[in-house]
Amino acid sequence: MNFITDNWLLILTALTSGGLLLWPALSRRGGAGAVSPAEAVRLINREKAVVIDVCEPAEYQGGHVAGARNVPLGQLDGAKQLPPNKALPVIVVCATGARASRAVATLRKLGYENARALAGGLAAWRAADLPVEK
Repeated sequence: MNFITDNWLLILTALTSGGLLLWPALSRRGGAGAVSPAEAVRLINREKAVVIDVCEPAEYQGGHVAGARNVPLGQLDGAKQLPPNKALPVIVVCATGARASRAVATLRKLGYENARALAGGLAAWRAADLPVEK
């Protein structure tokens, strides 16, 4: 008992640092978070993920992820461009990632449980030097 009382600060520091190291791994469980551009490419190539761009048509025409389907955020509900197979991974993209996060919530309500936002949006995609179509 003397050891614990004499070294309580050291023990607290060790527990805190261990928790901070585990936090990123624990917070990603269940696939709820956003995906990096590299993870998005892996999903597209290996799991046939569908990329949905929720930007407005004018933004979409200015540049978008290669092969992305344009479904503006306000038109997600009932859009024909959404894949009929709701089990497929869906990667949602916008300019910076803010609208994509809202779109993921809408898609999950529609039954697309594998919908994930692209972290950083099209800006992160371009920064990773990945293909963009105009």
